[in-house]
Amino acid sequence: MEKPLRMLKTVDNPFTKGYAINRQAELSPLLPNCSLQEDVLMKKPVVLVVMDGVGETPEELGNMVLKANTPTLDWFKANAPFRTLKAHGSAVGLPTDDDMGNSEVGHNALGCGQIYSQGAKLVNESIESGSIYQSETWKALTANVKEHASTLHFIGLLSDGNVHSNISHLIAMLREAKKEGVARVRCHILLDGRDVPATSALEYVDQLEKVLAELNADGSFDGKIASGGGRMAITMDRYQANWAMVKAGWEVHVHGRSQTNVINGEGAYYGSATEAIEDLRAQTGAIDQDLPSFVIGENGQPVGAMHDGDSVILFNFRGDRALEISMAFDGDASFDKFDRGEVPQVMYAGMLEYDGDLKIPHRYLVNPPSIHDTLTELLVEHGIKEYACSETQKYGHVTYFWNGNRSGKVSEELEDYAEVPSDVRSFDECPWMKATEIADLVIAAIESKQYGFIRCNFPNGDMVGHTGSLPATQIAVESVDLQLARIKKVCDEYNCILIVTADHGNSDQMLEKNKKGQVQVRTAHSLNPVPFIIYDKDERHEMIEGGTYGLANVAPTVAGLLELKPYDSWEKSLLK
Repeated sequence: MEKPLRMLKTVDNPFTKGYAINRQAELSPLLPNCSLQEDVLMKKPVVLVVMDGVGETPEELGNMVLKANTPTLDWFKANAPFRTLKAHGSAVGLPTDDDMGNSEVGHNALGCGQIYSQGAKLVNESIESGSIYQSETWKALTANVKEHASTLHFIGLLSDGNVHSNISHLIAMLREAKKEGVARVRCHILLDGRDVPATSALEYVDQLEKVLAELNADGSFDGKIASGGGRMAITMDRYQANWAMVKAGWEVHVHGRSQTNVINGEGAYYGSATEAIEDLRAQTGAIDQDLPSFVIGENGQPVGAMHDGDSVILFNFRGDRALEISMAFDGDASFDKFDRGEVPQVMYAGMLEYDGDLKIPHRYLVNPPSIHDTLTELLVEHGIKEYACSETQKYGHVTYFWNGNRSGKVSEELEDYAEVPSDVRSFDECPWMKATEIADLVIAAIESKQYGFIRCNFPNGDMVGHTGSLPATQIAVESVDLQLARIKKVCDEYNCILIVTADHGNSDQMLEKNKKGQVQVRTAHSLNPVPFIIYDKDERHEMIEGGTYGLANVAPTVAGLLELKPYDSWEKSLLK
């Protein structure tokens, strides 16, 4: 027998936004698997704070989370239910537990309550099975260069960091290209020093040069490194925050014109990537990620400028820093982000489809995971209104990645998003970033009494941690702690449950010892777990103790706090 609708409390429930109406026909499309009595009535709204890049470890070396003055976080750990969650490797769909987590896969897992094959693992599976080479895109790109006797270009981050790319993917495709009769290849390399040691670029250049020499040995193949530069200097901007970076990369990769032409004189080129990196390090003192762009040339000409009939593959698998250069390659005459000059007619593809809704790029090699049954979908089904905010650097993470790589909203009526523009400057110069403004938005959302679920991301621990500045990172962590105190106070006043967690570590491991035992700065994410805290001034929500749980367990925990039945596909709730 169908349970009767109970209207007394739900009529005034602000989180259902008026969906508790006295007509079953209008209610059922919105609440298909529930009754109002059991599912819409919830005790309190939930506020979730992601402290990006704030891991949890007792190790003191380079641990700016321990070094920082964090009275709010310390109080939570001592007085509220607290445990740690795994945020790397298999817990977030990456190949092995040697693979550090990142913000993209972390927010995918946080938002969907499930573990999907991600990034490197997804591409690994495609390469191992050979399905990547059976794709229509691979066939079209290789056929194009063979038909036109033209060049196949590869652009991407040259490292094994497994966050944006993996050098093994490039090497596998180079070998396959030769096997299939492609005669000429050019590699445009972006230097990492962020997800790997800060000055490790030459290790990867040497590895690539050895493979190219092997492939070139019989004279049937011509493979060379053509251009490069630091990932934070060219090409890999994200969230359209600095199109000048993308333009610099376009000039280097496409036209063979770089910043070093200015340093060395017009028409001057380096003879090799090794020569370029060594010289630019000496001139600038920069670490790999910040090195200026360079072009390799022979006989006064760049070896890898692009021409009509060429094919181009961006072999990065992570989407956020691949979108803008993809837009430049795929864009038609209406593209207005920068002057591209003469645009060669090339066939372009990405490793993945970096944005499924915007269809960027038009061609891609590996199909993305089909993420469904997200927390947002569950909330929409139950008519619960939600709010998400961050600054530009992590805005896409609390929206696009959180919602399973979906642009736009599941429900325009039930979802509100807000973006605070990030400063275009080095974050060690302003380590507080936009934490105050983000907290202002969260507090306003709580005070509005409109939302059943509010989430935000404070990027400070990650973005400042990536600069390698320990003093600035300490300030970054302290800045977030100050805003946590403000949010806690308002949660108390407005009777909210507060969850505090992170998507991966970074600021918790800013130093490391190299093979010689020397201490050096670390700018990559850590492999440490992240904190998970549930705070409610009125009730102690006890969590499962022990065991290994990860970020995918967060969504079912939120559902439990909202008294909603989670999807059957989800991981286990952390609530006892």
